[in-house]
Amino acid sequence: MTTDKDLNPMNVMKPLNRNPKTGYETQPLTSFEIGKLWATYMGNSMSIQILSYFLQHCEEEDIRMLLENGLALSKDFIQRTEEFFKKENFPIPIGFTKDDVNLGAPRLYKDEFYVHYIKYAAKAGMSLYAVAVPLIMREDVREFLIYCNECTTVLLGQINTVLMDNKFIAKPPTIPIPDGIEKIDKQSFLNGFLGDVRPLHALEIIHLWDNIENNTTSMALLLGFHQTVQDDKIRALFKRGLEMTDKAVKQYKEKLHVESIHSPDYLDHLVVTTSTYPPFSDKIMLFHKVDMFAMKVRAFGNSLAVTARRDIDMLYIRTLINIGAFVDDGMNILIQKVWLESPPKAYDRTLE
Repeated sequence: MTTDKDLNPMNVMKPLNRNPKTGYETQPLTSFEIGKLWATYMGNSMSIQILSYFLQHCEEEDIRMLLENGLALSKDFIQRTEEFFKKENFPIPIGFTKDDVNLGAPRLYKDEFYVHYIKYAAKAGMSLYAVAVPLIMREDVREFLIYCNECTTVLLGQINTVLMDNKFIAKPPTIPIPDGIEKIDKQSFLNGFLGDVRPLHALEIIHLWDNIENNTTSMALLLGFHQTVQDDKIRALFKRGLEMTDKAVKQYKEKLHVESIHSPDYLDHLVVTTSTYPPFSDKIMLFHKVDMFAMKVRAFGNSLAVTARRDIDMLYIRTLINIGAFVDDGMNILIQKVWLESPPKAYDRTLE
């Protein structure tokens, strides 16, 4: 196991620059700042409830430290976001509360799963913060989001250390070092279905691997949600999510397998399948999966941007279509049950 000296509590009380030189702090929050602060609040309010439950059933010391660090960051980000809202007299979102978690519920997942989950969640958070930084003009808000990104980067480093040191994840695949520079001079470089099909290049490999890693974690989380959710309609949606994700993972794994490249393992065995007592409300479980499936759209968009083989492009496009349908159906249920908070909107300029 990882030793104490290798894994330390996060220092989350780093002071931010409260006297920006640009003077932007005197200006009202724009739609950019409002949108990203709102999303930061909602995501971290959800994480607080999930991680608080995981900590009730965690025996491994280094994994407990990861959960405590993740929880400390989420609480810190929430507190700092609230400060921005209060200064602007902005209504603080409800998000998720103690009503959405039962800390006394029996264990649902094994300790090892928590490491995979917190990486899965941290990557989603980082995608929010990193995308926001170049868009934000107010220096105080931008500095806060940079801080969120830096803290999450440190946490992800700790997570990867625990994953590798404890052999919770396979070592990433290797490829040969090129003998020299190779120019692409044939259209067959794009082939995937017919003709000469080249080996996968490094960027295609890493995105196939990352999508398998994300989706196997998503499946294990969904499996626990599926067996504890109370609403039949939501349970049916979760079953659909499991089936479509499993199909996609098998297709991604096959692309690596045919070239003798190993891939991440399934994590279903890390769910404690004997428990059907719900630790989470149906509301938080449904929102979590709709939110994380929506986050996959960005991940697959990034994958498409660096993939040249047409067969892999088609796999990602099919997945995106299925994800879109899942998110749409999940959103409809959230709306029907009045569980969904609206992000702040533009002025209603409808003419009467």
